[in-house]
Amino acid sequence: MQDKAKSSPPPASSAEGEGRIANLPPLGMDPKSLADDFNHYYCHILGRDRYKGATNSTFKALAITLRARLMERWKNTRYAYEESDCRRTYYLSLEFLMGRALGNTMLNLDATDAVREALYGLGLDLEEIAEREPDAGLGNGGLGRLAACFLDSCATLQLPVKGYGLRYEYGMFRQEIIDGYQVEEPDHWLRGGNPWEMERPEYTRLVQFGGRTETYTDDQGRKRVRWVDTHDVLAIPYDTPIPGYRNGTVNTLRLWKSTATDVFDLDEFNAGSYPESVAAKNAAEHITMVLYPNDASENGKILRLRQQYFLASASLKDAIAEWKRLHDGDLSTFAAKNCFQLNDTHPSCAVPELMRLLVDEEGLEWEQAWRITTATMAYTNHTLLPEALERWPVRMFRELLPRLLEIIYDINVQFLSEVAMRWPGDTGRQQRMSIIEEGPDPQIRMAYLAIAGSFSVNGVAELHSRLLKEGLFRDFYELWPEKFNNKTNGVTQRRWLAACNPGLRRLIDDTIHNGWIADLQQLRKLAPYAEDPEFRRRWHAVKQKNKARLAALVERDTGVRFDPEALFDVQVKRMHEYKRQLLNILHVIHLYIRIKAGDTENWTNRCVLIGGKAAPGYAQAKLIIKLINNVARRINADPATEGLLRAAFLPNYRVSAMEVICPGTDLSEQISTAGKEASGTGNMKFMMNGALTIGTLDGANIEIREEVGDDHFFLFGLTEHEVHEQRKNYDPNAIIAGDENLSRVMNLLESGHFNQFEAGLFNPIVHSIRSPQDPWMVAADFPSYVRAQEQAAAHYRDRDRWITSSILNTAASGRFSTDRTIKEYNEEIWKLTPVPALPVK
Repeated sequence: MQDKAKSSPPPASSAEGEGRIANLPPLGMDPKSLADDFNHYYCHILGRDRYKGATNSTFKALAITLRARLMERWKNTRYAYEESDCRRTYYLSLEFLMGRALGNTMLNLDATDAVREALYGLGLDLEEIAEREPDAGLGNGGLGRLAACFLDSCATLQLPVKGYGLRYEYGMFRQEIIDGYQVEEPDHWLRGGNPWEMERPEYTRLVQFGGRTETYTDDQGRKRVRWVDTHDVLAIPYDTPIPGYRNGTVNTLRLWKSTATDVFDLDEFNAGSYPESVAAKNAAEHITMVLYPNDASENGKILRLRQQYFLASASLKDAIAEWKRLHDGDLSTFAAKNCFQLNDTHPSCAVPELMRLLVDEEGLEWEQAWRITTATMAYTNHTLLPEALERWPVRMFRELLPRLLEIIYDINVQFLSEVAMRWPGDTGRQQRMSIIEEGPDPQIRMAYLAIAGSFSVNGVAELHSRLLKEGLFRDFYELWPEKFNNKTNGVTQRRWLAACNPGLRRLIDDTIHNGWIADLQQLRKLAPYAEDPEFRRRWHAVKQKNKARLAALVERDTGVRFDPEALFDVQVKRMHEYKRQLLNILHVIHLYIRIKAGDTENWTNRCVLIGGKAAPGYAQAKLIIKLINNVARRINADPATEGLLRAAFLPNYRVSAMEVICPGTDLSEQISTAGKEASGTGNMKFMMNGALTIGTLDGANIEIREEVGDDHFFLFGLTEHEVHEQRKNYDPNAIIAGDENLSRVMNLLESGHFNQFEAGLFNPIVHSIRSPQDPWMVAADFPSYVRAQEQAAAHYRDRDRWITSSILNTAASGRFSTDRTIKEYNEEIWKLTPVPALPVK
């Protein structure tokens, strides 16, 4: 054996091995190379031997073909970051609403035409194969989609940013509509596997829950605390490549999957108790089983807290381990080279967890650890709704995370000492600002914890950031004004114009060239063409083709036929009372009443599309969905509305549906109660694709209107200040009685016309509109909304005028690219230096 060992060549070092791999010739991007690799993966990796059109296997083979090309760039990006020893940012988010990856990958690799040609030569159609890809629905709405757009822009700007999230087995539920009601069905998006991801078990991290703490004295005589008798869970990372736009950079989204440390208890199994033997495994895997469990129940709250801590702990341990590997375990410059961006309050467990890791596991003193924590944590707030700021019972932390609870109490003592120093004797302020809200069931205010532990706190639109400072976080702003800043949201034009609207992309490229795809401000060059009749004609032709595509989607999913010549009036977003889908459907009822009364002079034919998912436990939002469907069914069945008005509720709204919806929309409904929407990003996607906005002065609507001008935006409603003032003496019944249109709408709604055989069904909605406590002030804004809708209808009847406004909306959308947003994050918060990837050669 010894002689044989001596005669064998020594094993290659990892560096030598990587060197041999790096010296392989780069994979070709031409149609023949792509077709050859597609054949190889289809036949030899997936084990198929005959094409059968668009199947899951053809999609997987194409995805693996492209992933192999991403892999070359992915490794070279990592090498470049390591060799430059650059400062890095880690983006922690409980949601990443990625959607489909194929189209965006081909666009960013500049491979779309070559892939189409390669597949055509094999008798396959690219568009049909693309439809086989499931949506990666790991988010509820704007928050998760924003995170996905941010990753695209970070890679395009060549910033060393890594995303951390959870790999939910079941994503956002699949919504079905049965008899007008929302029915939630599981979205097992991983059923067919995910060919884009790479499992990385070598980077598995251990996450602790439960147990107890104990104090001890270390070798240097210092008192320390350790967390013992814990129930441990493994976090296994799955990495997804995030390519930049044609620059060779491929960043990483790392999603954690939870699993048990032991598959099952052998003693229990041998004793015949099979269910008990796998209990630990099942409990561990539940953490990443479902996106955002319904937290209406105690069990739901516990699971959600477990998810949040699991994300924070695994991600921080990963970042620290990577740092120590590259810096020989030295943490002295860790704060100077790292930043953790918390996407809303969900990852705010990261503040006490980083303290725990630095103090308990790395042996740092409290003051040193606190300096590192407060120099690396940055917090983004995404809501103005106080009820949406997470608060967790102290008792729940005590059971699940006892060591973190101790650290949070210590942080609070230190923080309140600072408050008392600033405002001596102001006990009322101390109570308001305390991270621990005292009471019969004490609560931990997670947003306050995030603010106390961060060096930066930002809102996501100018109005939102101002209201945070003046209202929700006023005390904190007065204590630390230097922490607060604004970063208006954006969307990535790569997906939300270049990829999803190829007809318009080609027209823009032909007119001003394609530099806008990497610099959206170049769209301003389109503005002069709004006066060119030939350009307007071509613009209109693209829009009509997109409307026909959207009409086909609506008919397929709802059975309702939309006429592409009509005004396409669209509201798609998460179902919530503050977003006021209710106001929209009341206007639809108003139009129906006009038709029935014969009031159709100067009529504008209109097709109204509403879509969105309500949280499973949100009864009022689900009832509004039912109302929308009942109203649509009654209107569409009435012969009097033929050709004049159609309405539909699109089930299962998702990213891939929005990629068809926003190019085909004429009028974008952004009608939230002023002062309630943090920003909105759907408004930006619609604007970018040439839709006109009808909206309130809320969120980013304000900035959209500033960019495009009053003449190309239909404004209505109370301002945030007026909402505040009117709420003091709000009398919706007087408003209803004083407005003939609203009175007619309410009378028809209350008569049971839309629930003829479902007596009293919509009484809760009627009550909410008529209630002086209605926080959304639906009745107050209805008259103004009707007037704005009449302006929009008249505008649409003048086709050239509407097309001009459409062009100018796209031309003015440059500010709303996430490239601009991320540049601002970087310049003012992250302070990263762009690092070009090493070339593929």
